[in-house]
Amino acid sequence: MKRRTPSSRTALLATSAALTLGLALTACGSGSDSGGAGADGDTLVVGATAVPAGEVLTYIKDHLAADAGLSLEIREFTDYVVPNTALQEGSLDANLYQNEPYLNDFNEAKGTDLVPVVDAYLPPMGVYSKQVEDVRELPDGATVAVPNDTTNEGRALQLLAAQGVITLKPDAGTDASPADIVDNPKNLTFKELEPAQLPRSLDDVAAAVINNNFAQDAGLSPAKDAVLLESAKDNPYANILAVKRGNEDDPQVEKLAKLLSSADVKKFIEDRYQGSVLPVASG
Repeated sequence: MKRRTPSSRTALLATSAALTLGLALTACGSGSDSGGAGADGDTLVVGATAVPAGEVLTYIKDHLAADAGLSLEIREFTDYVVPNTALQEGSLDANLYQNEPYLNDFNEAKGTDLVPVVDAYLPPMGVYSKQVEDVRELPDGATVAVPNDTTNEGRALQLLAAQGVITLKPDAGTDASPADIVDNPKNLTFKELEPAQLPRSLDDVAAAVINNNFAQDAGLSPAKDAVLLESAKDNPYANILAVKRGNEDDPQVEKLAKLLSSADVKKFIEDRYQGSVLPVASG
């Protein structure tokens, strides 16, 4: 075996030191590694469900971010819990997928400290069915699947109540549950399921009240396939960009918030979703 000379050992050590320094500098460039969005110029790591949040963020990343000086990394999730847990723990800098009532309920239940930054768009919740074309046609004793988290279950029941399918207590709000039903003329049974499971339940129930993103993930068009769809008027359930408290004024967060409110994103949402997702930007 050939023995290294002192000069070759010195060169090897210098190369190793340079490589170590380069890796360290690369690690320092990630906003999520420092537990926050970081300084201006860092990559903003945003968690999202695939549709519509992931698609809206991908449009921003591909078409708008560079001109705004925004470096964006998108991480997709298939549930509603992990993106908030990851945001609280610092592996995400922001997330986009939930409404403010859900965020408030999550903070209270989990002891997290997450805050809204800006409304992004409204994904209207809908009722879907393979058996009826109108919720008023649901047969007596039918089973209706609803989300099993407090906020989205309340939202689903309020949607049915608005059409007179059931009647809720006058003071039942966003956290309404089946226990708040005071009149159920069709003797409906409510089956509580994880939101992501609701589209798969359509073969087994008369109807399911499905969150917009999971409906679209399953190939359903809210504007065309829902037998009942929420109205945008006075609707408190716009999806929000959320961050951990203290990061609201981070430069990268502010850039993303501005883009989400832009005329370009408004047009993308209108063209891409054709009424299945509604923009909230006025530009």
